[in-house]
Amino acid sequence: MIESVQFRNLKALQDTTLPLGRFTLIVGPNGSGKSTALWALLAAGNMGLLEFNKITTAGLAVDSSAKVEVVLHWDGAFTGIQTHATWTPTGRHQKHTNFRQGLQPDVVQRLNSELNNILVAVRIYSFDAPSIAAPTPLQPLMALSPNGRNLAGVLDQLRDREPERFEALNREMGRWLPEFERILFETPSSGERSFLLRTREGQHKIPASELSQGTLIALAILTLAYIPDPPPILCLEEPDRGIHPRLLRDIRDAIYRLSYPENYGEKRDPVQVIATTHSPYFLDLFKDHPEEVVIADKLGLEVRFERLSDREDLDEILGDAQLGDAWYSGVLGGVPSHP
Repeated sequence: MIESVQFRNLKALQDTTLPLGRFTLIVGPNGSGKSTALWALLAAGNMGLLEFNKITTAGLAVDSSAKVEVVLHWDGAFTGIQTHATWTPTGRHQKHTNFRQGLQPDVVQRLNSELNNILVAVRIYSFDAPSIAAPTPLQPLMALSPNGRNLAGVLDQLRDREPERFEALNREMGRWLPEFERILFETPSSGERSFLLRTREGQHKIPASELSQGTLIALAILTLAYIPDPPPILCLEEPDRGIHPRLLRDIRDAIYRLSYPENYGEKRDPVQVIATTHSPYFLDLFKDHPEEVVIADKLGLEVRFERLSDREDLDEILGDAQLGDAWYSGVLGGVPSHP
């Protein structure tokens, strides 16, 4: 797991550190570096995704010493290890990892391989309803795309390879969306699969293309929570988008199923989940877990990240108020401001 990420000269993240836990929810105004932070994690495993002249902080003096740097501080089995990713004006980018002193070469080689495998497997999801609903070309190994495409194939694969999980997902889907009772499949053309939801009343089959945005996004998030091998680090951009407020608690619990599998009878490693939101209603659900909330506060052209639980005045600010209301009012920072 990553304990924290340091950023230097990366767009608005000029010099700040993002603290992370098993689950972290980042709130802040547009342009406050939330998406930039997620993409930096992705780029640490595939450095060619970023180019110096497109990611450097505005106004940075570009000379031979200039660089954009992202430093990952690892925790758990990797405590004390740091991975440095740097981009320079010459177009060169490099990544190296500093290990604890005293480790044997074979241990260093093993740990380095494990860390690289984790970083290569980082995924960012920003779900798009039409992509989720689109028919899927069938392939031997199906994975959910960043925009939600391939959902039909992933569900079809889950049904065939993990029928008990698929049935559990169906039951949970019926609880989330009580008007529906089951996921069904059809073959719109040769080599393609699409899905439908069958209504509880009347047994009507509703094609994915006719389902609402919120229904489709909810189903994509639920699927991530039930697949047997989710990515080790998973980023969700605004998982509450288009979701009815009554479903937000279920969205949170699906995320917790990923991050805290032991609480849900899952026998797998925890997934480190980082999510962003602009929703005070979603934020409200984390009032009792301020250690999971990070405020992205934009001061001029620069951003600072602050874990909510680190604020000494938090209890005084909140009192009996809702966390979402306190944030929306601006008293916690992390909202649009005017000069």
